[in-house]
Amino acid sequence: MENLHEFVEKVHDKQEKDRRNKEQHGKGNPAGQLPKKRHGTQK
Repeated sequence: MENLHEFVEKVHDKQEKDRRNKEQHGKGNPAGQLPKKRHGTQK
């Protein structure tokens, strides 16, 4: 029973880390991003 409890805690920790990582590295608000630059293709 102890091993199952430890496993569940590890899974929850990983899910929390993944959620935080997604928030930090997610797209966020696209309107707040700078426009993409196209060097040498626009005249």
